[in-house]
Amino acid sequence: MTEPITAGAERRAESDVRTLVRSMVIELSPERDESAGAGARLIEDLAYNSLALVELAFTLEDEFDLSPIDETTARQITTLRAVQDHVVTELAARGTIVTGA
Repeated sequence: MTEPITAGAERRAESDVRTLVRSMVIELSPERDESAGAGARLIEDLAYNSLALVELAFTLEDEFDLSPIDETTARQITTLRAVQDHVVTELAARGTIVTGA
């Protein structure tokens, strides 16, 4: 993986972040379906189980220096796109992403 994004880090383009998140989701997926689109469901399509979801959450937190995700938010993140949106939203709130790029 790449170096984590920190508060003093250079800003990244949203499209680059979305691409990296997709790669991470696919890489950690028990199914590893390289053709999975943004609408792929984590559990039903990519075969994530509870342990794999926790591993994904920790990996994203480490990679992007994210705050731990609360259970309510985690339950709403059911697709690859939702994972991407969550990371982009967190980075945008910190000002470490160029949105729309």
